[in-house]
Amino acid sequence: MPERRTHDYVRNGITSLFAAFNIADGSVIGELHRQHRTAEFKKFLATSDKTVPAELDVHLICDSCEAQGSTASGQA
Repeated sequence: MPERRTHDYVRNGITSLFAAFNIADGSVIGELHRQHRTAEFKKFLATSDKTVPAELDVHLICDSCEAQGSTASGQA
């Protein structure tokens, strides 16, 4: 039986990691955020956009990222 959260459950530490991996050279663009909202996801996208050269294509994989379906991100 999986363990259940109790009424006094408190989550400690970092809650969200956004990362981009360049498979050609092994470099990583990463950000840690305490919250998991559209605002943090958009900040990561802006960082990625500034970091990745314009001539390169970017492929996104979003896994369990609630921000991807938010109306604020324009994806609804």
